[in-house]
Amino acid sequence: MSEPPGPRRWWLRAAVAVAKRPDLWVTALSQARALSVRRWWRTWPPVPRPARQWLEFRMETAYGGTGEAVPERADIVTFVGWSATMGRWRRR
Repeated sequence: MSEPPGPRRWWLRAAVAVAKRPDLWVTALSQARALSVRRWWRTWPPVPRPARQWLEFRMETAYGGTGEAVPERADIVTFVGWSATMGRWRRR
């Protein structure tokens, strides 16, 4: 776990981590859509992202502290890979 690089960089790091794995692109987009706040396009900047309170809660439960932790790239790729596996398993 590293120090928070700022909100924009955090998402950029996540995108770069997943961009290196083309087999996860569809799942990553699906997860971004599923985790995004409803009607995200109505707030500025219009970026699909999870609610801040939810994300802080998830970071606190995953890494402890006050919820300001930033997951490692490997954690992001692992989560998206797990989501892809569960999606394939569910479609059987």
